Amino acid sequence: MQVMHTIYIDADACPVKDEVYRVARRYAMTVKVVANAPLRVPADARIELVVRPGFGSADDWIAEQAGAGDIVITSDIPLAARCLAREARVLGPKGMPFTENDIGSALALRDLLADLRQGSEAATGLGGPAPMAAKDRSRFLSKLDELVNAVRRAHPPGPEAQA
Repeated sequence: MQVMHTIYIDADACPVKDEVYRVARRYAMTVKVVANAPLRVPADARIELVVRPGFGSADDWIAEQAGAGDIVITSDIPLAARCLAREARVLGPKGMPFTENDIGSALALRDLLADLRQGSEAATGLGGPAPMAAKDRSRFLSKLDELVNAVRRAHPPGPEAQA
């Protein structure tokens, strides 16, 4: 059976698409850029834009497609959990991998913060994530490279994927 490694990007707010394209080219991997609306992607036979309009549609599509041997780039914790359940590897845009060991606590923390934001005016200072820094991009590139190599060891690509 042919094993085709794919990187799925939850693209609507992903700040590291260019980094993914660079790593994917290095390893001759397919990239599916999944978004709610059209956006620009490089003209490359291995990079495909998938548009799924509607709330949650892009996440649903990624969760249905991703599996063992694939990597998903997302900061969406529920999507990360769904992809991990399908044995995909998941990496956040700041280079923090989601794993089976930590996804439960990540979901619990997300829910707790959502409850705090809803229940208290004082919680408005909780804000969103800090902006991307150069060290975040560097960590992301390093972790993505590690994940690609781990996936290739666990699921060696077939002969035509190496062409």
